[in-house]
Amino acid sequence: MLSSSRSRDIERRAEYLQAHQCVPPPPSDSSMDRIWFIKDGCGLACVIVTWMLIFYAEFVVVFVMLIPGKDLVYSIINGIIFNALAFLALASHTRAMLTDPGAVPKGNATKEFIESLQLKPGQVVYKCPKCCSIKPERAHHCSVCKRCIRKMDHHCPWVNNCVGENNQKYFVLFTMYIALISLHALIMVCFHFLYCFEEEWLSRGYFSNPQAIQIIRREVAALSAFHNVFSLLGVAECYPKPAECSSFSPPSTVILLILLCFEGLLFLIFTAVMFGTQVHSICSDETGIEQLKKEERRWAKKTKWMNMKAVFGHPFSVEWLSPFATPDQGKVDPYQYVV
Repeated sequence: MLSSSRSRDIERRAEYLQAHQCVPPPPSDSSMDRIWFIKDGCGLACVIVTWMLIFYAEFVVVFVMLIPGKDLVYSIINGIIFNALAFLALASHTRAMLTDPGAVPKGNATKEFIESLQLKPGQVVYKCPKCCSIKPERAHHCSVCKRCIRKMDHHCPWVNNCVGENNQKYFVLFTMYIALISLHALIMVCFHFLYCFEEEWLSRGYFSNPQAIQIIRREVAALSAFHNVFSLLGVAECYPKPAECSSFSPPSTVILLILLCFEGLLFLIFTAVMFGTQVHSICSDETGIEQLKKEERRWAKKTKWMNMKAVFGHPFSVEWLSPFATPDQGKVDPYQYVV
């Protein structure tokens, strides 16, 4: 704690504002330099794992549960819903990963830029000694991106990028759509287990090992609790009994469904919690880093609805739910370099 406070004080010491030490980076005409992409091994590995898990869920839902079923309406409706949500989740993930989160120009702590601020006696500006840039208010340095990020909430390895003012919308949509497809997959797995195990697999003698039967019975008993809840909500009627359980062998089907069940449950809990914390952070207009460091609030307080529109765009529309729509920030307060 002492080391973090010390490094933060160093960033605010006046002697670090030596303009001759900062040279702006040379201009580049390469189109690759204009594309925001973080070259981090850990982040890239997390991105690959995320996509592989989504495609695994896609495989199990489509080829294990939906295609073998003879109820065409059931398969088409659930296939459209699941694939649409999965597509929106992947699109949101891509936008969150490839969008500049709000990076401060690197090396802008030059003599010309400092003079353009027209500082008055007693006014102070903060300089980041790591990326040699003048830090606007609410900006923090990311050691992975190696840049100062405006309204940085946190660096997320699962999207291989910082979550800042320019891509927070896409990150929120990513967590929301992943939570929805996880819930949808869990519902389908629940009904698939309940209808197939007792009435087809066990009656036909596919499972002869008493220990295996006991383990699967426990899984089915746990899923029965979800079934009771869905029955009370009237959801059970939307999931009719499948005429064919799977084109795979029953043991293989059980293993695939159990793995999908664990994956869906973990993803649902993680993304639902992350979605809730992000919405709370947006409504309170306080980033995760600002909450963690308990920074003093120097910016104007706005209503929760105004804070939501500042992230998702002005005015409210269905584009709030689209990862393809770039939010219109409307009239926002300019960032201040002088304090």
